[in-house]
Amino acid sequence: MTVRPFDPVRNAAEGVTPDSAGWQYLSFKTVHLAAGARLAAHTKAEETALIWLGGRATVEGFGTVGGRVDVWDGKPFAVLLPPGVPYDLRAVSPCDLAIVSAPAQSELRPRLIRPADVRVETRGSGVTERRIHWIVAEQDLAARLILVEVFTPAGHWSTFPPHKHDTDDPPRERALEELYYYRIRPEQGFAFQGIYTADRSLDLALRPRHDQLVLVPRGYHVVSAAPGYDCYYLNAMAGAVREWLFTTDPDHAWLMDWKKV
Repeated sequence: MTVRPFDPVRNAAEGVTPDSAGWQYLSFKTVHLAAGARLAAHTKAEETALIWLGGRATVEGFGTVGGRVDVWDGKPFAVLLPPGVPYDLRAVSPCDLAIVSAPAQSELRPRLIRPADVRVETRGSGVTERRIHWIVAEQDLAARLILVEVFTPAGHWSTFPPHKHDTDDPPRERALEELYYYRIRPEQGFAFQGIYTADRSLDLALRPRHDQLVLVPRGYHVVSAAPGYDCYYLNAMAGAVREWLFTTDPDHAWLMDWKKV
């Protein structure tokens, strides 16, 4: 068997599937719709989330969804769909969507998530302070997905201290695949992302840019926004058990200044 080298940085519009990512659960892609364009598809055997990055669309069964101009303009709308259902939407204005899915078994009903439903959390302090938008938290009704937006001001650190969730060892840790979808303001900027294992068999220093996707299949991970450039990322996580349990890098655990809520 040929072992493919791990390529963590991907084109968001091309997206990833479990096969192309080399893992089991998460699929992701971004879609841009011109005003008047239609998107019709089927969730098949996957729980699927449509997340409005910007713009508005009419969605069959839900009416007009969306409203923010872009990710910097308030909290998102999202539609969470169970396996086995069709969806059909038409853009009212130019519309940017993130579509996240994972194989699941669920009898939950399709659900519209409004900005008022999105819990906001401030995490960290000083140069580690960042703002969290919980779209689908582990406490929320869902079968497989955990979805969250993170806003890291220019020059700040995020996903800090570094932590990992690649081992099933409850109540200490649950194995979850994770990906980061980045937007940077201004768009010519960048962030840094580290991904590493304790034995350094995986030890990456990445420079994700605007509209790029980074995969985190294992290892500790951490993000830093470059000075002068605000960093947004959409996190998606999925695993066999939908529970966010993580282990902080013991070298840096003394810097932990926030609690899981």
